[in-house]
Amino acid sequence: MLAVVLAGGFAKRLWPLTKDTPKPLLDVGGKPIIEHVMEKILEIRDVDKVLVSTNKRFEKHFKDWLGKAEFNKPVKLITEPTVNENEKLGSIGGLKFLIEKERIDDNMLVVAGDNLFMFSLVGAYDFFKERKVTVNALYDAKSIKVAREQGTVLIDGNNRFISFEEKAENPKSTLISLGIYFFPRGNVKLIPLYVEQGNNPDKMGYFIQWLMENYDVYGYIFQEKWFDIGWPESLEEARKEFGE
Repeated sequence: MLAVVLAGGFAKRLWPLTKDTPKPLLDVGGKPIIEHVMEKILEIRDVDKVLVSTNKRFEKHFKDWLGKAEFNKPVKLITEPTVNENEKLGSIGGLKFLIEKERIDDNMLVVAGDNLFMFSLVGAYDFFKERKVTVNALYDAKSIKVAREQGTVLIDGNNRFISFEEKAENPKSTLISLGIYFFPRGNVKLIPLYVEQGNNPDKMGYFIQWLMENYDVYGYIFQEKWFDIGWPESLEEARKEFGE
């Protein structure tokens, strides 16, 4: 399995902290956020390679980080040709770029690079291997306010998706997508097609909605703590949790 860490955003909500430093390289608990993510990814034995997708503006930052970091699997940096918010490819657009550039034909784990979480991904991966369908990590935020800022999901008794909404004003549930996705090889091949058909390339949730029209998508619910590092308050909360 191939793993991809999405780190191509510009994180304007966290300025000035992220004006000259990419969000995944902000320090939490004595190391960059992305290293916490990498540790969780590499617990999955079947992951044989990790691609980190970033933009041209922050390419040097990630090259410097990779030059010092040590991992037990190959890690490669993929750079999108964008330097500001107006040029960004979006999560799906960035995946299309990466899939075509690297000629990917494999199962794929996709993790947003600003995710911080306490849980292991091994259970979700085992569920993915058993079902052989797209699996999205979920978490019950138990807050409508939080749910309004995220992708929200309704599932049936077997954890199969019934609906997925991006930042709904009146979300149908408080079950939110964590920006962690397991895609089987066949669904990976659909990502370029989705973009080529003129669909919204920005958020992963739009692709999930499109995918649900013809394919089953399942959720795997986690109970342990998770942090969306989108605001200064959540960053400070994470730093306290990780012992700073």
